[in-house]
Amino acid sequence: MLDFLPAPLRGVIASLFLAINTIVCCTPLFVVAIFKLCLPFKPAQRVTDELMRHIHQAWVGNNKRWMDLLGKTRWHIKGLDGLDYEHSYLVTSNHQSWVDIMVLQYVLNKRIRPLKFFLKQELIWVPVIGLAWWALGFPFMKRYSKAYLAKHPEKKGADLATTRRTCAKFKNQPVGIFNFVEGTRFTEGKHAEQQSPFRYLLKPKAGGIAFVLDAMGEQLKSIVNVTIHYPGGRPGYWDLLCGNVRDVVVVFEELEIPAEFIGKNYDQDPAYKLAFQSWINQLWEDKDRLLEQLHREYPKA
Repeated sequence: MLDFLPAPLRGVIASLFLAINTIVCCTPLFVVAIFKLCLPFKPAQRVTDELMRHIHQAWVGNNKRWMDLLGKTRWHIKGLDGLDYEHSYLVTSNHQSWVDIMVLQYVLNKRIRPLKFFLKQELIWVPVIGLAWWALGFPFMKRYSKAYLAKHPEKKGADLATTRRTCAKFKNQPVGIFNFVEGTRFTEGKHAEQQSPFRYLLKPKAGGIAFVLDAMGEQLKSIVNVTIHYPGGRPGYWDLLCGNVRDVVVVFEELEIPAEFIGKNYDQDPAYKLAFQSWINQLWEDKDRLLEQLHREYPKA
């Protein structure tokens, strides 16, 4: 609607909308979070969880409105039918940009429960929004290098413990758990450094998904495998704010969770670990071929 405005002005307006939306939604969120901490009883926890879910959903919905108002994005969405609001899903996607998160929230809002992302520990210090993520129960993961783990072996398995604690909170309620299997955003530099065998993807890290299946596999209806493609090239967050992301292709594939992968211990069962890694690698080979096809179907203008 306001896409006739100059892009920098749209970016400033979108930034203001995002900031106002965040402050307006976080104020009641923090109040509810205090009640949640002070009232550790199941009935009270159910009420506060429900209130926080509605606030989370309102924040996503308001972001969706300013994205529609200031941009003229053409959405090409496939395979979204079949998902519903009353089941739990494990969602994963390729990762190219911070815009990916906004895209997933935009498309999945009210289709499934609001997504809980696995986040870097450092992001808890982001002003306002970091506290909001903490209040909403997003899992914060502290990453350790191989060199650090060699010196501090007691830290090995810390991510698994964090995942299990987080998933335990969602045992009795529908939830959307999200994990970027690549673990970081795709760049040509990272791709070359990894010597990734894929053309459009970094190497997958199977541990995060395996830990979720270990902790709550029987509760999950399915794995939702998402592939995102930007025909105009990988956008930055400022591109999104300015309304310069003209086309977004999002392909959903709902996968049945193999029964042999539920309730297994990824870090203590070498045979299972090998089988699971092989399964994830096959998914990534299929995703890489799909991205190649999408590049042909939706070429850069």
